[in-house]
Amino acid sequence: MTIFLKDINDFAVVNDAMLRHVPEPFPARSCFAVVALPKGALVEIEAVVELS
Repeated sequence: MTIFLKDINDFAVVNDAMLRHVPEPFPARSCFAVVALPKGALVEIEAVVELS
């Protein structure tokens, strides 16, 4: 999982949301602050998901 944040100060908010919505075992992830995201978004998450 790769997370792109317009403001790195939002990391704690994103982390809390992930703890509520993503079950264990938690995925490997990386997080980056970026200058801008498409359509003025504040966060973009790229993930590969296996549904069983």
